[in-house]
Amino acid sequence: MIEKILTLILAFVILFLVIELIRQEKLTFKYAFGWMVVSFLTILLTIFDGILLNIAQFFGFSMMSDFIHFIVLGVLVWITLLMTIFLCQQNSHNDTIAQKIGTLEFEIECLKKKLFQNDKIPDGSKDKDG
Repeated sequence: MIEKILTLILAFVILFLVIELIRQEKLTFKYAFGWMVVSFLTILLTIFDGILLNIAQFFGFSMMSDFIHFIVLGVLVWITLLMTIFLCQQNSHNDTIAQKIGTLEFEIECLKKKLFQNDKIPDGSKDKDG
């Protein structure tokens, strides 16, 4: 019974911590969603532990602890995959921004050269013709 209470406390602490981080804008919902799902599932399966036992037996696990370790490993792999996807998207976004900045710097340099040449030509032509 003490294990259930500790598990519920931990799940609620994680859930409230994630909600507080979202509220303080330190964590976006996109990243918090996985943690919220894990917290809700932990609360649900701790309260209704018969469901977890039936699922474990269905998949052929003889010990509940083995099934829980399997679930934890699966969740961690899932979260790692999500973080990898977000990291790849961020890298792609950074590459696009770097290319746009490079293009803008090139255009600024071309405009500066044009402006510098246009300023010199009228002054130089007056001196040579005059």
